[in-house]
Amino acid sequence: MSETTGIDMKTFWRTLGMRATGMTVVTADSDEGPVGFLGLSASHVTADPATMIVSIDRKTSALAGIVSRRHFAINYLPAEAAALADAFGGRTGVSGADRFAEGEWTTLATGAPVLKAALGVFDCAVDEFIERGNIVIAIGGVRATAVNPDGTPLVFFRGKSWKGVGEPL
Repeated sequence: MSETTGIDMKTFWRTLGMRATGMTVVTADSDEGPVGFLGLSASHVTADPATMIVSIDRKTSALAGIVSRRHFAINYLPAEAAALADAFGGRTGVSGADRFAEGEWTTLATGAPVLKAALGVFDCAVDEFIERGNIVIAIGGVRATAVNPDGTPLVFFRGKSWKGVGEPL
């Protein structure tokens, strides 16, 4: 395992915040109902075979559902979904399945909740979990996708939510 020396956490997160990233909500079905969290680290691994990756903090309540059901959906948020991002990011006091009151939801192949208004969705079955520090990395094969070609993305940059490339919210 590699070690990081001389880098404090504040500097690490500030530096990471200089990378603009599309805001996603990562979801799964569980025995207690739908679960999800605001995911800023979802990305593709490879297109052949279609594979996605997401990092999940061990403290995230959705982790148990993803591990037990072995699936997840990555929902790319449109700019209009700032309130939904706040709910899934823990900034509203709403938790658990109550977060799904915001927006309209459906499912694709795996049973993971999918936001109907999402700009894009990857519905994945977990192939592998990797544990690293305070996170669990889920690697999943894509079982279904959905694309909404209209809309502007909700972007995270410099610690703020932005509507596309315009002004911060």
